[in-house]
Amino acid sequence: MTVTGNTRKVAEAIFEEIKGAKDIKPMDEVTSLETYDLVFVGFPVMRFGPPDAAKAFLEGKAKGKRVAVFVTHAMWADLEPLKGILEKCKDPAKCADMVGFFDCQGELSEAVAKSLLNNSNPEMQKFGMMRPKTMGHPDERDLKAAKAWARQMCAKK
Repeated sequence: MTVTGNTRKVAEAIFEEIKGAKDIKPMDEVTSLETYDLVFVGFPVMRFGPPDAAKAFLEGKAKGKRVAVFVTHAMWADLEPLKGILEKCKDPAKCADMVGFFDCQGELSEAVAKSLLNNSNPEMQKFGMMRPKTMGHPDERDLKAAKAWARQMCAKK
């Protein structure tokens, strides 16, 4: 479920830090979480919230499981709407035992930026103009932070 590869880059960085038996796969290929002690669930922010597939996964297959949720988005940390958007992304995990949450800036895709720029809403146009500031993310610093977070999540009992 990645347009730019942002979420995949972060997922792979996290995966490197997990010791022992592990799998990495798209949510739609997961049949059961029965044998897992901890599940990392990652998805991109889409339309200012979690995609429907992520909501369904967290509220269905991950219900009652220990999960560590990570998201990628195209906003910088001090952008006013980000806090509310991240809360929307946490909501579906209320059905699970969420042990942690991590967010990471990613690159806004060219196609999405063009769509936003062509929107008649000036607020949407502002988001489209953010693309140059998102280029190159997630960068090495972002991935290092994701790895550190993954180690913390794995250390939680």
